Amino acid sequence: MPPAVLWFRRDLRLGDHPALLAALDSAGPDGTVLPFFVLDERLWGPSGDPRRRFLLDCLGALDEQTGGALVLRSGDPARAIPRLAAEVGAGSVHVSADTGPYGRLRDDAVERALGDVPLVRTGSPYAVTPGRVTKGDGTPFKVFSPFARAWREHGWRAPARRPDAVPWTTGVRSDATPPAPRVDADLPPAGEVAAQAAWERFRDERLSGYDEARDTPGVDGTSRMSAYLKYGCIHPRTLLADLAGQDGEAARRYVTELAWREFYADVLWHRPDSAREYLNPQLAGMPYDDGPDAEALVTAWEQGRTGFPIVDAGMRQLLGEAYVHNRVRMIVASFLVKDLHQEWTRGARYFLRHLVDGDLASNNHGWQWVAGTGTDASPYYRVFNPITQGKKFDPDGAYVKRWVPELRGLDPKHVHEPWTAPGGIPAGYPEPIVDHAHERLVSLERYNEVRAR
Repeated sequence: MPPAVLWFRRDLRLGDHPALLAALDSAGPDGTVLPFFVLDERLWGPSGDPRRRFLLDCLGALDEQTGGALVLRSGDPARAIPRLAAEVGAGSVHVSADTGPYGRLRDDAVERALGDVPLVRTGSPYAVTPGRVTKGDGTPFKVFSPFARAWREHGWRAPARRPDAVPWTTGVRSDATPPAPRVDADLPPAGEVAAQAAWERFRDERLSGYDEARDTPGVDGTSRMSAYLKYGCIHPRTLLADLAGQDGEAARRYVTELAWREFYADVLWHRPDSAREYLNPQLAGMPYDDGPDAEALVTAWEQGRTGFPIVDAGMRQLLGEAYVHNRVRMIVASFLVKDLHQEWTRGARYFLRHLVDGDLASNNHGWQWVAGTGTDASPYYRVFNPITQGKKFDPDGAYVKRWVPELRGLDPKHVHEPWTAPGGIPAGYPEPIVDHAHERLVSLERYNEVRAR
């Protein structure tokens, strides 16, 4: 029997993997499955070092799971896949469907180039494949809450069974793995085993308090599963299956957070241009600041030197862990867009370079949500106040003190306003780089000018 090729992409695991089961069925009882990954420069090039390093570590873990059979090639998939299929005489190539803008075009090109060898799409990285949940008239949802209700009503399949054993194709040439980039950030352990262990720890130890702890960055209250979901080290169906047996607000809240991920993927499916273009085109005319002074302010934001403690803690966490707590992501994003008057696309690009969990749909639509240019019902005039946000969500200053050591000696009542401390701002920490109240008014004035056009 000719081997079946399993082309891994955002599904770097062996459990709950429908495309793997389809490949086994195609190969037949006497056939084998060839595990394959293409380092595509169109994806590898724009990725920041944290994502590159984590991906390589995940591929290393997958290679171990396949007994060293994983074949790695570099290049254009539309050339690499047909070349490999011809090389091994493959009868079929199997994938989990990619619903992103580039992935859809790439897979169509690969399908054409394969000719008579079928490209079989089975499953996707989502509980419900983007595009399947629509309004009664067939049009897509533009607001999260009704989408989430329809998504829950639609439901999802149970996790796919894990095969007892897989007859992997061996002896096929593999390119050398590129050198792993040096990353100063502390990345999570990679691979399916690590993902399952991380999920079980969260489920057993912290899920019960998730609904309250998830908004408090100073405590370990979130699951930190985003990087594993990004690369498919675990499937969201696996999480949802565990949550189905959990009662209470915490489990319901976690399912809602998974729904946000699926919603943004659905928006991107229907509006692939929204990865980089405004969902609300009216605000594309918003004026932004430029020049040397503006660049100096952005540099301070990037380095966590704005003089606003919760903002600085978030940006230093980004550099230290290639991750930012979700509540803080909103705060630092609002500061860049509304206080420093920079376009949301700039912040989205910066995050994708530095986040280990950088996902195009979630990241860019999250930035549009904050900027008021996307799916949010509350538009541009919502401006996060970094001082009140810090006091509300980091009341004892634990998060700030972890990431901003200059402020560790302050009493909690001064940590979010260090200029109010009896001794003034501690040595080494900067003065606030802007007047938040003033910049808020500037943003609202610009917003009203754009609306009046």
